Amino acid sequence: MKKVIVIAGPTASGKTSLSIELAKKIDGEIVSADSMQIYQEMNIGTAKPTLEERQGIKHYLLDFVSPEKRYSVADYKKDAKQAIEEIIKKGKFPIIVGGTGLYIDSLIYEIEYPNIEFDEQYRKKLEERVETEGLEKLYQEAKNIDPLAVQKISSNDQKRILRILEIYQATKKTKTEQEIESRKNPVEYDYQVYALKWDREILYDRINKRVDIMMKQGLIQEVKEILKNHQKFPTAMQGLGYKEVVSFLEGKMTQEEMIEKIKMETRRYAKRQMTWFRKNKQTIWLEGQASTKENIAKILENI
Repeated sequence: MKKVIVIAGPTASGKTSLSIELAKKIDGEIVSADSMQIYQEMNIGTAKPTLEERQGIKHYLLDFVSPEKRYSVADYKKDAKQAIEEIIKKGKFPIIVGGTGLYIDSLIYEIEYPNIEFDEQYRKKLEERVETEGLEKLYQEAKNIDPLAVQKISSNDQKRILRILEIYQATKKTKTEQEIESRKNPVEYDYQVYALKWDREILYDRINKRVDIMMKQGLIQEVKEILKNHQKFPTAMQGLGYKEVVSFLEGKMTQEEMIEKIKMETRRYAKRQMTWFRKNKQTIWLEGQASTKENIAKILENI
């Protein structure tokens, strides 16, 4: 069984730099497992590694989906498996890198997501209800339908709240039931799962600094450009950091409030990511504060 390395962990934990150094060491190529970095035009707010930062290491599943398009976990799994196969055929080492727990779980547990035909009218109706009744109402409905799935998401994660309601409406089964039923296939690769952990206060400080850097790099301008380039309001604009800028541009909050909100929501997201990766029993934890050299040495022990 071919080995595949997975480097997970919360946002701002140093996954990108560690994975690039590791790839250089073991002749690897990187498959992104980040549900926001898939989108074109969204570079600053997703902390997408630049070509310079990639240091010549080939990256897959970055920057290839229009912000208007819906891209499911099933789509990700199919594309990621293709990328892994391509890397192995070249005689190189696949390294999965990212913080989207659903993407990583779809691979390491071989979860099969059925191709569900979604009702666009129902989605439109849900979006209208968010406007008229507020997201909290729909969050409570999703919680009543599938409390386990709701535990894993934020109460203002509109994209995933609507997804829970849509899956139930389309299949009359909850998202959790679908996942349990779909874990029946044998796992295809020997996934070695690592995750970076930090002292919470240090991680939160790293997050705050990263948001300040994003603002300096021009996050507001990036959002303006995306809204200008797309007639349809992009699905991706529900992403963390983007929806807050949209609210600011609509005059719903000041720039200071927007920056604080992005920092707060990112810290909350990091906390949920840590909870998610802790439940993966096969995770080997790496110290964020250790040197890259030390962490690579720990990974190499198991290859």
